[in-house]
Amino acid sequence: MTTVTEPAPVTARDSPPERRRGRIVFWTAIVLVAVVLAVLTAVVQGSGGPDRRPLDPTSTTASGSAALVRVLEQRGTDVTITDDAARIDGGTVLVDDSDGVLDPEVADRIARSARHVVLVTITDSALEAFGIDAAPVAAVEGSDTVSTASCRIPAAASAGRVSTAGYAYTVDDPDADRCAPTGSGADRGWGLVRTDTPAGDVTLLGTTAAFRNDTVTTAGNAALALGLLGSEDRLTWYTPSVGSPGAAPTLGELAPPWVPGALALLALVAVAAGVWRGRRLGPLVVERMPVVVRAAETTEGRARMYARTRDRTHALDTLRIAAVRRIARLLGLPRSAHVDEVVRAAARVTGAPDTRVGAVLVGGTTDDDRALVAGTAALDDLERAVRRATAGQRPTTDHDRPGGRP
Repeated sequence: MTTVTEPAPVTARDSPPERRRGRIVFWTAIVLVAVVLAVLTAVVQGSGGPDRRPLDPTSTTASGSAALVRVLEQRGTDVTITDDAARIDGGTVLVDDSDGVLDPEVADRIARSARHVVLVTITDSALEAFGIDAAPVAAVEGSDTVSTASCRIPAAASAGRVSTAGYAYTVDDPDADRCAPTGSGADRGWGLVRTDTPAGDVTLLGTTAAFRNDTVTTAGNAALALGLLGSEDRLTWYTPSVGSPGAAPTLGELAPPWVPGALALLALVAVAAGVWRGRRLGPLVVERMPVVVRAAETTEGRARMYARTRDRTHALDTLRIAAVRRIARLLGLPRSAHVDEVVRAAARVTGAPDTRVGAVLVGGTTDDDRALVAGTAALDDLERAVRRATAGQRPTTDHDRPGGRP
């Protein structure tokens, strides 16, 4: 007996017009969704402007510093807020490099021209440019305060006590003045660090809570802020940002002018390639193959493999699995039925004990050829008994009972 193998699938070069239009609409929708997401991302990032920047001198939010700027102006300090390093002209300079984009060359120029610099940063390049041998060790949160009465920084000493929230730094320079300690042991850090510059001095401000609108009046924060920023008649509040003069060039600015166009062209090529491949594949069609294969070839091949390796247990297990499926189908059980359900149902219709039916369908190891033949015969007897029982017939011989053979 021979059967013809299932026809092999092949692909058609052209797809129906409806399917082709569906693919075009699909890829067009993908491109539109990508464009919309890009626009939304740009809008969201653009909306996070000055109000989201910590210590924004024009913001009245909790994290801003508008209150400090207003008090400085009332005390006679001329405050200039800028993101252009060219507008810095001596005096006291607050460098708020919260974005970490300050160009080291600009930082070096400020250190050589400004008498007093207050620096807010956690980037190593800015710290090195100002000659501060320190590194950020941890972010400090909470509302704790610490005494600064014995600090060698005059503004901190006059404040007496300041908040510690902000950043803490480890300092390796033995000549640097340090105040506002937090932590202990290896985690010990300092919130204020002062060292000399070619033109004067620079104070690294980690206790940024002293400048915030919501905490500037806590303890001696206001005295610290006014002492650091109001010692001269002119204060330049410099906030470098991405793309501003004095900011370090970004990757996009360093790239050649033709790179954006090339990237856009590659994106269009990728989309076009996807549309082309989607149109070219088409639906699956059937092609009749002139090949005749014996239906039992796979079974015989496995049987020869089991015989060659003398794997009798595996061979009998294969027969048991097939018998369980056929018996379950005879009993009307679903394909998902467990073997225990099949054993109980077969025992119920044949009248044999559950243990005997289970020994036939599950059994154990098969040590020799005699056990293999006996197990196969028992499977045949059980299946024949189930078939007779489901057809309403009675067993005619002992061999027709499950496990009736010796």
